[in-house]
Amino acid sequence: MKAFFFFVLFLALPAWGGEPVAVFETKPGASVPAPTRVDSFISARLKQLGLPAANLCSDAVFLRRVYLDLLGTLPTGQEAQAFLDSPSPTKRAEWIERLLARDEFADYWGMKWCDLLRVKAEFPVNLWPNAAQAYDRWIRTALKQNIPYSQFARELLTANGSNFRVPQVNFYRSAGSREPKAIARAVALTFLGERTDHWPKAKLDGMAIFFSQIGFKATGEWKEEIVSFNGMGGGHEDPVQATFPDGTSVEISPDQDPRELFADWLLTSKNSPFARNAANRVWFWLMGRGIIQEPDDSRPDNPPSNPELLAFLARELVAAHYDLKHLYRLILNSNTYQRSCIPATPKPEGEANFASYPLRRLDAEVLIDAINQITGASDEYSSMIPEPFTWVPVDKRSIALPDGSISSPFLDLFGRPSRDTGLLSERTNRSTAAQRLHLLNSSHIQKKITGSAKLRALIPPGRPPVEGLAPLYLTVLSRYPTEQEVQEANSYASSSEAKGEQAFFDLAWSLINSAEFLYRH
Repeated sequence: MKAFFFFVLFLALPAWGGEPVAVFETKPGASVPAPTRVDSFISARLKQLGLPAANLCSDAVFLRRVYLDLLGTLPTGQEAQAFLDSPSPTKRAEWIERLLARDEFADYWGMKWCDLLRVKAEFPVNLWPNAAQAYDRWIRTALKQNIPYSQFARELLTANGSNFRVPQVNFYRSAGSREPKAIARAVALTFLGERTDHWPKAKLDGMAIFFSQIGFKATGEWKEEIVSFNGMGGGHEDPVQATFPDGTSVEISPDQDPRELFADWLLTSKNSPFARNAANRVWFWLMGRGIIQEPDDSRPDNPPSNPELLAFLARELVAAHYDLKHLYRLILNSNTYQRSCIPATPKPEGEANFASYPLRRLDAEVLIDAINQITGASDEYSSMIPEPFTWVPVDKRSIALPDGSISSPFLDLFGRPSRDTGLLSERTNRSTAAQRLHLLNSSHIQKKITGSAKLRALIPPGRPPVEGLAPLYLTVLSRYPTEQEVQEANSYASSSEAKGEQAFFDLAWSLINSAEFLYRH
């Protein structure tokens, strides 16, 4: 088993170390998409810097990539085969549309927004289980219905009512504190992509006034709370002055909800970075790196690497009435997104300017869901503080978990974010020795593979197990095996090290432990 494992690892790693191979790049003469407006901005910047762009990725790589980036899941073996065997010259664009319409889209992107919006029942956010689940359900429903991002933001900022029955009010309950400044910090981080740590005091004070009259009132129901506008002025009839983040001042009359005024400024002002921040976050989530990097640390001394591209994406989002799927289409159909992960230049500027697709490890939730999909297994999830409403069905995918307090040892080990702050840096995708040992040696993973009826079903009845090699590769790596891999598998299966089914399970174990499986590429 070990000898074969190191062979598989050897096959995968050189492809990312500099030598292009057919598995990862388009074959000569293959149909490729025409350059788009997105590509024009990237190409101009690369030309200015004298940097070559990577070749386009192969169909197999594109399919796996777009499934992971849009749905957080792998294509099935049958889906991979159908795509790879399709002669359609426009099949990449066609499959992008299919995936945007899938139910899993809302699950995966709901996970990302729940990280950002701090959907967590227990300490330190303390939404409580029933409120966290209501909040999670509202977020995923909004994504499934593709409501405009401007409407999504406005509802979060201006909602009033019970945290159980009007889930949007949990945005204010998850801010970390009920102090106006803490709420202003959460709003700036979420909708402007700015950390207020280095803001002038007057700037934060002026913005905090918009959130200074939010009331939190308990009811007779267990852990229910009413969140609402309390009225301005503290008994006085004089207007109160507040300041928007761009320095513009406004007077607020006692009967006006200042949150409405702030939402109007956020969504309509030309000086608001709202659309730019949204475009940058979507780019980061799809490309692994923001045009402003980090996407939640926008400031004058951290400029975008490609200002023209970011401005274009922001304009497109506004023109599309804040339809985020419009941005997905622009990015996913570009050559920039469809480039190989094998860089054409070793210069670090290439990575910062998107000369190739960035290689990065699968998110914790995506990784365990992928292993369970391949093997037909499942995992158990629980909360550290068991309360009502925390039960999780056995077939629940981890990307659909409704609460950051519900986890598993695997998710904790592989860097799932705690959802305490809403910062992107909470998620850790760096590989560690403990993670590698878990995948290689733990009974948790071994039992999934060796006890898998789903993997066993890939072996043709009455035939040698190695004849299930093509279905296995399609299921695990979303591609056909190369001739060299077929030869090595046959050689291993006929050796004295493994016999029959065991050789097949050894191969599955090797593929799951390969860099090609563990990384987005």
